[in-house]
Amino acid sequence: MKGLLHTPYFTSLVTVLLLVVMLGLGGAAYPGLLSTQVIFNLLIDNAFLLVIAVGMTFVIVSGGIDLSVGSVLALSTMIAAWLLHVAHWPPLLVIATVLALGTIFGAGMGALIHYFKLQPFIVTLAGMFLARGLCYLISINSITIDNPLFVAMSQTQLGLLGGFVSPGVVIAVITLLLAIWLAHATPFGRAVYAIGGNEQSALMMGLPVGRTKVLIYAFSGFCASLGGVLFSFYMLSGYGLHAQGTELDAIAAVVIGGTLLSGGYGYVAGALSGVLVLGTIQTLIAFDGTLSSWWTKIVIGGLLFVFCVVQRLMAMGQKNTKGS
Repeated sequence: MKGLLHTPYFTSLVTVLLLVVMLGLGGAAYPGLLSTQVIFNLLIDNAFLLVIAVGMTFVIVSGGIDLSVGSVLALSTMIAAWLLHVAHWPPLLVIATVLALGTIFGAGMGALIHYFKLQPFIVTLAGMFLARGLCYLISINSITIDNPLFVAMSQTQLGLLGGFVSPGVVIAVITLLLAIWLAHATPFGRAVYAIGGNEQSALMMGLPVGRTKVLIYAFSGFCASLGGVLFSFYMLSGYGLHAQGTELDAIAAVVIGGTLLSGGYGYVAGALSGVLVLGTIQTLIAFDGTLSSWWTKIVIGGLLFVFCVVQRLMAMGQKNTKGS
């Protein structure tokens, strides 16, 4: 048992166990909770968050942080809505443009972080304010999206196991699978883990640290803009107030999913379990009907405290083991 506590994947196992326990207890208290469609709704409502959490996993594994993702999501919805509603661009071109801009935005932050030796917290905080401010240069009001393709993506129901999922869920799951392959089966993924473990050692090994850092934040920007596209499908609008605090939800999902805040360790698949835990908490509170939605934040905050302490104790235990 002591050896299990000191294994790096212990928090990931705890997250899966926590999810099973919450669903089990919730199903016992609220019989409809475990219906196929309610489970699918967890994915439908949080598809955009899953995509953002995937990108955030790479950033945190590398030892960094990205506070701009929520604002980039909102900016992506605003750009998409404006290009569709005002400029009348073709929808596929709009999507490609939004994804390209998000990727470039992230790459720019990555370049600042590496080449100017700036702290990721400060650079991405500036990116957060910049992206959110740019939203209001486009419009201070919500812009409705009535493009047929976006409406179809919003309303399409793909039958599965007696229920249905949205196209956004399919896109999010494909993104997750591709990210798992990228993290665990490519030189880029190995470089990400090496940088998070010890950047100086990665340099001495001859790994392309600068290029990898830029690509990490470019990928996070891509995921944030893709999350914006999925959010546009979900809400059918662009608005500067969309996704406020989403960056914190993404960080919470990644940490609860088992990724170490200190960097160097984490599973991309843990982003899914982390997002499902957050979604399950929201669903349980909604099923209860007597609790304020603010209890979601309270419970998530408590979980984060617990997981951060567990991670710290694990790190201390591993140091003591090496020292002895």
